[in-house]
Amino acid sequence: MSEGRIIIEMGMGNDLFGQDYTKAAARAIEDAIRHSSLPLFEALDISHDDMRVSVTVAVAEPDKVDTAALAEKLPRGRAEVRAVKGGLNVVNDEIGTTIVIATAAVEAFLPRQTGWALREEQA
Repeated sequence: MSEGRIIIEMGMGNDLFGQDYTKAAARAIEDAIRHSSLPLFEALDISHDDMRVSVTVAVAEPDKVDTAALAEKLPRGRAEVRAVKGGLNVVNDEIGTTIVIATAAVEAFLPRQTGWALREEQA
């Protein structure tokens, strides 16, 4: 059965002092989902387990992100996290630190449902 995207949220997070890419990515994900509510699950009696959650985080050094740890922290659905090149590192040469800035896109998908539609199908 095909899926339909029911939500996409974006967020930003950072690690000011530890240069921890996973921490910055986690904060970006938290920022994105903090603004979301999906009451359709209760309204339509759909299990959260039916939802696939696809997260893309962008940081300057994606190989330093623990994607498995991030997926485990997602509160609902079947989560998958991937890290890509992006984000921003801001170097402070005066004190020798780097601020890590991450962005995240969190997408939720459900199998196509019968009996209701979010919008009319286009002919």
